[in-house]
Amino acid sequence: MFRRLQPDDLSATIYFDGRAIRCRSGESVAAALLSAGIARFRSTPVLGAGRMPHCMIGVCFDCLLEIDGQADRQACLVPVVDGMDVRSQEGAGRYDIQ
Repeated sequence: MFRRLQPDDLSATIYFDGRAIRCRSGESVAAALLSAGIARFRSTPVLGAGRMPHCMIGVCFDCLLEIDGQADRQACLVPVVDGMDVRSQEGAGRYDIQ
């Protein structure tokens, strides 16, 4: 679906739902996941429909993920940091995480 124009310098690793994904430090989490072939980021709270990034500029909120224990993070606006723990968000975000 998506591919990197320059596949070099994949020096960072993030973990999406436990799966290690090699990516570029500093690129957006959304770009890293899309490049790894991940098309479903979250589900909607009411109907449970799968969602993925749409606008990639922080306007649509379709790319919400749980990043390092914090729910409702817009993956298109968060830069990759090596070792991030990223989880798909099912329905409304969880706020009971410490």
